[in-house]
Amino acid sequence: MNKETGATALDETNVDTSNTEIATFGTGCFWCTEAVMESLDGVKKVVSGYSGGHDPKPTYKEVCTGNTGHAECVEVTFDPKVISYADLLEAFFRSHDPTSLNKQGNDIGTQYRSVIFYHSNEQKQLAEQAKTELDKSGAYGKPIVTEITKAVTFYQAEDYHQNYFANNPDQGYCAFVIAPKLDKFKKVFKDKLRKNI
Repeated sequence: MNKETGATALDETNVDTSNTEIATFGTGCFWCTEAVMESLDGVKKVVSGYSGGHDPKPTYKEVCTGNTGHAECVEVTFDPKVISYADLLEAFFRSHDPTSLNKQGNDIGTQYRSVIFYHSNEQKQLAEQAKTELDKSGAYGKPIVTEITKAVTFYQAEDYHQNYFANNPDQGYCAFVIAPKLDKFKKVFKDKLRKNI
């Protein structure tokens, strides 16, 4: 772990995925989403990639054009006995601006949309319920625009995108965007963080 930035990658080698579930989220840049989700106890594996588009072989360069229809997202393998899907939804909504249509910070385009790709009817119901309750609460002051859609093919991003923050903590975007966001997130979710963080 990088002590200054708090960057740490999950040991995703030989992960036991029995009795786990999958969640797929897009919150803008997948580097941020991956760093946030990897910090949570019960998360076994986080893979950055693309979903929701029409190109059968998307690459980062193509997805960045916004023409493939894909969203940058992460596929999260988690142990529901340790962390619930509802907890992951809370982390999802708190880690980005779900009222910003096709935009997060300086990242603009449909590839940066706020999206939940559900893998079961239960996930769909929980996602819709969380979105409705947050809207009713007025927590954001503007309507939530998060797309909730059935999971389709997930395409793993290129190797250099995996564990990006942990591997590149001093890179400009990581130091000035991801690190402060992760610090803020860890303060709110301190009871749900992995112990070695």
